[in-house]
Amino acid sequence: MKTIVLGAGIIGISTAWHLRERGHEVTVIDRQPDAALETSFANAAQISVSYCEPWANRQAPWKALKWMFDKEAPLLWRPHLDAQQWRWCLQFLAQCNDAAFERNVAQIVALGAYSHQAHKALVQQLGIDYHRLERGIAHFYTDQQSFEDAAQAVEVMRRYGVQRRVVSREELFQIEPAFQAYGAHITGGTYTRSDESGDAREFTQQLARHCAAQGVEFLYGQAVQRLHKDGNAIKSVAVRAVSESASGQKEQILQADAVVVACGSYSAPLLRSVGVDVPIYPGKGYSATFPILRPEAAPVVSAIDDGKKIAMSRLGNFLRVAGTIELNGWGMDLDSPLGRARCHMLSRRIETILPGVCDTRTPEEGGNPQYWMGLRPATPTNIPFIGQTRVAGLWLNAGHGTLGWTHGAGSGKALAELISGERPAMAFDFLGEGRQRQYRPVAAA
Repeated sequence: MKTIVLGAGIIGISTAWHLRERGHEVTVIDRQPDAALETSFANAAQISVSYCEPWANRQAPWKALKWMFDKEAPLLWRPHLDAQQWRWCLQFLAQCNDAAFERNVAQIVALGAYSHQAHKALVQQLGIDYHRLERGIAHFYTDQQSFEDAAQAVEVMRRYGVQRRVVSREELFQIEPAFQAYGAHITGGTYTRSDESGDAREFTQQLARHCAAQGVEFLYGQAVQRLHKDGNAIKSVAVRAVSESASGQKEQILQADAVVVACGSYSAPLLRSVGVDVPIYPGKGYSATFPILRPEAAPVVSAIDDGKKIAMSRLGNFLRVAGTIELNGWGMDLDSPLGRARCHMLSRRIETILPGVCDTRTPEEGGNPQYWMGLRPATPTNIPFIGQTRVAGLWLNAGHGTLGWTHGAGSGKALAELISGERPAMAFDFLGEGRQRQYRPVAAA
């Protein structure tokens, strides 16, 4: 079967690899000059099966309201005159209860466990080097109430087979001594040994090279113009070179038996153009990558700071720090006052937790941190859409939110299995099979 994959992030490249493994003729299209240059470029680097709680919980609405005017808030909502944003928020509110939380956790963990196995199999098969550290993930808390609440989250996760456990402050320092400098502020933590970390961009770009070696065709620098339908079946994809988008050059029409949309946040508007409506909205995230000045004092265990809801991971001689969710439209101005405030918060926080360990100076202070912003494709449930849409031959693999790196390998494998007529071996509500996340057709734009 000839299949076109739209998007060359971790989701699209994983899908392409597994399709090619099953004998499909595969073409990958992306507007960037290489793989993993957008949402997969500089994420938190964590493969965190055990730390995948949905954003929607009973405390989330009150926290979002409390944080609305705080530029450094972990969850920042800035309302726009955007029907898609408001619809998404209303659907999110409907998930902010204990029953929905547990239902969503069950599927997210199932996909995470399946994906982690698929990821480890790929690493073993291909020998990809991406600053991998199999040291687990620790989550530390800075107030007693949050630490006590963590015990409840641990029990929920353990019910679904996740071996996450509560640890005292002293045991946390044994797991990762680097946090002793901040020890007076830490009340305790949780830890999962089975989780890991590594550079998603490095992994994805190397996997793309392996795809190409196996015969996958890559059309980089090509922007998708439109999808074409014939009746209720996908017919072709129109693309145009990015450098020629305003020069009057003709579009290139590519035909295929199947088209996979794996364009992250941009999947939703593209699908609406052919009458498929899914609630995927961008959750803007930020990261900073700092040079390590004192390697002996830098952490090797990936960690989550509950106080600011940020994650940190060692990538060789650098420390990657990422976090925050900003529901604030599609703007990508990293140098805006809000963007600078959120990036500088990352610098200050790491200097507070790990004083003198990294060069955390901002550009204004003479430093050279690698600040980055990306649009995380979020669904109200945090469960991605994987499967066949109501348009024949049109498949979707998007909506992974902050867990694209965690769920990437398994999502790609699962969709390749579905396209090949197989049923992935996990308890997951694939698109078109379940009732909980129905989407409605809309008139084509």
